[in-house]
Amino acid sequence: MHADISAPSEAAASTGGRTPTVIRLLVLATFVVILNETIMINAIPRLMADLKVDERAAQWVSTAFMLTMAAVIPATGWFLQRVTTRRAYAIAMGTFLAGTALSSVAPSFAILLVGRVIQAGGTAIMMPLLMTTLMTVVPPQDRGRVMGNVTLAISVAPAMGPVISGLVLQIASWRWLFVLVLPIAGIVTWLGLRKLENIGEPEAGAIDVSSVAFAALGFGTLVYGLSKFGGGNVSTPAILIAVGVVLIGLFAWRQISLQRTGTPLLDLRILLAGTYSKSLVLMAVAFLAMMGSMILLPLYLQNLRGLSPLETGLLVMPGGLAMGLLGPTVGKIFDRFGGRLLVIPGAIGITVALAGFTQISLSMPYWQLLALHILLMVSLAAAFTPVFTLGLGALPMHLYSHGSSMLGTLQQVAAAFGTALVVTVMSSRSTSLINSGTAPLAAHLGGLQLAFAVSAALSILVIVMAVLLPNRAPAPEEAVVVDEFEDATPQLVKD
Repeated sequence: MHADISAPSEAAASTGGRTPTVIRLLVLATFVVILNETIMINAIPRLMADLKVDERAAQWVSTAFMLTMAAVIPATGWFLQRVTTRRAYAIAMGTFLAGTALSSVAPSFAILLVGRVIQAGGTAIMMPLLMTTLMTVVPPQDRGRVMGNVTLAISVAPAMGPVISGLVLQIASWRWLFVLVLPIAGIVTWLGLRKLENIGEPEAGAIDVSSVAFAALGFGTLVYGLSKFGGGNVSTPAILIAVGVVLIGLFAWRQISLQRTGTPLLDLRILLAGTYSKSLVLMAVAFLAMMGSMILLPLYLQNLRGLSPLETGLLVMPGGLAMGLLGPTVGKIFDRFGGRLLVIPGAIGITVALAGFTQISLSMPYWQLLALHILLMVSLAAAFTPVFTLGLGALPMHLYSHGSSMLGTLQQVAAAFGTALVVTVMSSRSTSLINSGTAPLAAHLGGLQLAFAVSAALSILVIVMAVLLPNRAPAPEEAVVVDEFEDATPQLVKD
């Protein structure tokens, strides 16, 4: 059951050091589908007016997308091992296209939500498919450079979503946010099906229905509970989170049981690789910090400084572009010098930037905000590419799809937790200050400052994990010895 780790080098040798065509196509497709995760943020007011819903209901166009991603991604590790690359791509992009088409013509809000859920189902497959294929076809010495290109998809796309939607909404209906994406996604799908070749051979194996149920309900309920924080009612979100945690515990127990037969939905043996586990923690906290800033900065710029959604998007766009455009350079540095030269300064930069945001005021110059945001995004770029590469590189090939699925799942949970944390801290602090007699504007500012301070304090954990990570990923045989897992799994289940 050992993986043939020579395969990536052989597959990539023929590329002459260039990024393989399959990766280029998957990056392009992933960019298009991830763009839609944040593209509806600016459209909330329009939806409220056109479809006659209140703000709480309208927020579901983003919440439903995130919930679906959290529920579907845990199953993608199993799914990607059971179908060919071309079939996985066709299913992902076909699902995304169907959801986009339905959303563009939705006659009611309920139909729009269904379209967003279908969209998210396709998106959930693309990111693990891209990461798994990359780790399979690219040799270890080139992974940093190629993974740097992936940063374009995972960082620039979410940052560009609000900017693009702001521009479109200046001149057209919210439906054009979907209409414009349709032909682009269609062309990308056609190109992919023309050029993509199958990587590896699919494996046989039945799906465990109880695992699917535990994963979907557990991660979905957890993310939903986190998304409900900050609304004043604490008991309901707390109950939802507790239920989600229990269901995820049952999911984990079921996976450990299934590892004896070799057919887990999400193979938890990946967590026994120390480098991978450290990478997971670092990535989760860093992603939490990024999502927290994406929530707090627009609130500050629009509610306290009076900027429009489009102006806000344009102000934060340089940071997102810098993060994505630096990705390939970061990857080349990683390939040559290893991860520590990038990850440790990147982790420190994240903390410094978040600490700088604690000093926001009603008169802080916009250039200072821009500089802090660019520092945060560039620091995240320096951390993300090496962390993804080190973490997945520590796994044997047959666990790549499961490692990618765990990364994607944790990203969604971290995004929800980061949003819930900063909104709850900000709201609680603002309410406390108002009750003590502080003016509402100053109280809101105080809440934002404390929320950034909490994010900065958490980011210290990123520095700790950065110091603990190795400079290069250990050989997969050393990091994960499958025979030992197989011997240990029955004992784990018995215990």
